[in-house]
This record gives sequence, C-alpha cells and structure tokens, in this order.
Amino acid sequence: MKLSIWKTAFLGLQHVLAMYAGAVVIPLIVGPALGMNQEQLAYLVSIDLFTCGIASLIQVIGGRHLGIKLPVILGCTFTAVTPMIAIGKIEGVAGIYGAVIASGIVVMVVAQFFGRIMKWFPPVVIGSVIMTIGVSLIPVAMNNVAGGQGSPSFGAWQNLFLAALTLLSVIFINRFFNGYIRSVSVLISLLIGTVAAYFMGLVDLKAVGEADWFRPVQPLYFGLPEFHLSAIITMSLVAIVSMIESTGVYLALGDICDRKVGSDDLKKGLRAEGLAIVIGGIFNAFPYTTFSQNVGLVALSKVKTRKVVIAAGLILIVLGCLPKVAAITTIIPTAVLGGAMIPMFGMVIAYGVRMLSSVDFKRNENLLIVACSVGVGLGAAVVPGVFKSVPDAVKLLVENGIVLGSFTAIFLNWLLNHKKVLDRSSDSQEQLKERPAAEPVL
Repeated sequence: MKLSIWKTAFLGLQHVLAMYAGAVVIPLIVGPALGMNQEQLAYLVSIDLFTCGIASLIQVIGGRHLGIKLPVILGCTFTAVTPMIAIGKIEGVAGIYGAVIASGIVVMVVAQFFGRIMKWFPPVVIGSVIMTIGVSLIPVAMNNVAGGQGSPSFGAWQNLFLAALTLLSVIFINRFFNGYIRSVSVLISLLIGTVAAYFMGLVDLKAVGEADWFRPVQPLYFGLPEFHLSAIITMSLVAIVSMIESTGVYLALGDICDRKVGSDDLKKGLRAEGLAIVIGGIFNAFPYTTFSQNVGLVALSKVKTRKVVIAAGLILIVLGCLPKVAAITTIIPTAVLGGAMIPMFGMVIAYGVRMLSSVDFKRNENLLIVACSVGVGLGAAVVPGVFKSVPDAVKLLVENGIVLGSFTAIFLNWLLNHKKVLDRSSDSQEQLKERPAAEPVL
C-alpha cells in the first residue's frame, strides 16, 4: 500500500492514540506517589511523551549496530512503577534516575550476549509467549471498558455503551471498507466513541484550556543523578525482565511482518532499548521498552511500514513540547480506549495461535508447555496478589504474567524437549548466520 504524507501521519497518530493511555498513566501514578506538585507532574507527562518519541525513532530507524528496524513503539514499562516509587522514597528522585541510567548501560552490555538464547525459542515457546502477552493484556482492556480501575463510574452503562460502540465501529469498518479506511479503523472508531461521549456529557475540555502552548524539554530537570548500588541492582533486574518481554514482542512483530528475526536482530533491538533507557534517565523520564498494544495495531491495520512509526515518533516529540496539543488526546474517555483495545490485544492472541499451528501437538510435551506457560502467565496477570508474601526482588519477576509465563515456557521446553534443544544448539547459530538479511520494511 502506497501511503501519502497525510495518510502516513494519520496512521502514525493512530499508533500514538493506541499507546497514549499506557504512556501517560505511569507518570500520573509515579508523580503523586513521590510528592510532586502539579507543575512537576505536568513536566513528567510531557517529557514522557517526548522521550517515547525519541526512543521509538532510535529503535525504528536504528543504524548499523543499533535498532530492530521493525514498526515498534517504545514506552515506559509498568514493571518499573513500583521499584521507581520504592527507590524514590528511600534515595530520592535523583537516586531513581541514577539507577535508570545505570540499568540502561547494563542492558546494552547484556544485549551483546542475549541473542544466543534463540535456540531456547522454538515455535512452541514463541507461540506460548505471544499468547501470554495477549491474554495478559485483556484484563487491562476490560478494566478500561468499565471506565478504568478505581473510577467511581466503574461498570456504569454509559461506559459499557461507549466501549461497545467503539468495538462495533472497528468491526463494521473492517467488514465494509478496504484499503486506507480499514487501516485507520481504530482511529476512526476512537473519534466516533469520543464524539458520542461528548454528546453524553462525558468529555471534559477543561484540561485543554488550562494547558500551556509550549514547554521546552530540559535534561536533568530534577537535578544531577545519584548512583546507589541497591537501586541500580533493582532497576537492572527490571530492565532484564523487560528484555525478555521485548524479545517476545520482536518475535511477534517479525512474524506479523514476514521477517525472520535472528540473533543479530535481537542484539541490535535490545541494544537500542538500552540506549533508550539511558536517554530516559538523562531527561528524567522513565525506562523504555516495547509496547505490546501496538503489535496488535500493526496486525489489525496490516500496515507494516516503518514510516508510520517514524511519523508516530515525530508526533510524540511534538506532543511532548506542546502540552496544550497533547492535552487534546486526554479527552478520549477511558471506556472508548478500552473498546479499541479489545480487538488490538485479541489480535496478539490470534498471532500466537497462528504460531502454535506449526507445533506438533501429537507430542504431549508440547501440550504441557503451552498449557502450563499460558495458564501460569494468565494467572499471575489476573491475580498478582498471590505472590504478596514473596521477597520484593523476586516479586518483580513473579507478579509479571508475561515474564513468568515466558520463564515457564523456556524451562518446560528445556526440561521436556531437552535432547532437541541440545541438538539444535550445535547448529542454531550457523543457521542464523546463513539467513539472508531481511531488508527493513519501508
């Protein structure tokens, strides 16, 4: 599909809207928990959007030794929220950003060796990881459908109506339209849902009126970083957890874009992620990783060109500098976002199923790998409180359904298919080297 500049920009805006809620909610949680005032919180939201754009461009455009060069959007990982608050209360805000910068350097170093794990990711593991990503995100979508967790109107009929309207709009557009209209079905559906909410009196334009027109970015806004060993270890653990999540996302995107993701690709992608984390620390923002919801959007829109994500990155940078423009996106009701999230997250699950279709399920071992990894991952995502008594360092791992499900799939594959893994390890690196280098999707 040949895209004009305007079509590319609208498709990029669709990516921004798909990830916006997930990007903004984190500073809105972390800022108040650290006692930030309204001015500091406003800066934190803006700089988060700005650095999301920078991080995404680094990953998508890349270079000879940097970047996965797939249509991927980067944003702050939810895994980092609790550790950042804990570090901030003990070491202060400067301690947070010293730990973030150090953890980014750790990721860049570890990425050099991380690509060697490819032999531990056969289709049964990759498919299980992709399915776990999808099913772990569905509760997030359903909470938004009801109006957002903790909302006084949680479950109200107005929220359910708006979510249903948005979801049905996505389905209707994909059924009766083709080409460009179909590719921006999520964006059009978000507009339809927001307009309906406005006439229902559920859209508040006050935030747009009060926002500033321009705010320059300022590195080290909260002061010089401080480096504390315990904080660095904690954030490095969070970063390594994110590397595992990102690996699953890269493999999912590679499958969607019909591109073989090899060892060198993973290395470049994770190295770019490490650099993005360092930049997040320097700008006093957040550690950045791939956003799973945008994988679903790529699958749903079937637009796989990197130009769209480049446009999204530039839009995020502009939004980070123009608070009033950025505030416009905040008027989209949570329920409307939830209605759009259902098909996007569901597409991630569908691609996991497609990946698993190549697995030999006549072997009971493969059935067990899928059953246990997806079951454990979904259980951890839905009922994280089951691990409330474990040590905090371990809790970072086990409360994350995607990570726990991934570890379970990798371990069970090693345990049940041990001989196959050993046989594969002797020639996996050679096979990766022999793969023709995939041209970046442009």
